[in-house]
Amino acid sequence: MKRLGQAVFLGSLLLGLAGCQTVEPWQKGNLADYSMRSDRDQLESVMSAHVTFSREASTGGEGVGGGGCGCN
Repeated sequence: MKRLGQAVFLGSLLLGLAGCQTVEPWQKGNLADYSMRSDRDQLESVMSAHVTFSREASTGGEGVGGGGCGCN
């Protein structure tokens, strides 16, 4: 059983490290491209915010700093 736990740990460690990638400076332009943005579809952003606020039973606060006490 101990060997199985070690194998699972080692496997998950290897899978986690497989996702790490170094980005060279000349490749950063590709990542900054408009097509790579998650908010490029305005309607999808509005609908996603609506679903989030409906789930959380709250409105506003998107992009606004401050605490939940009502003070800024």
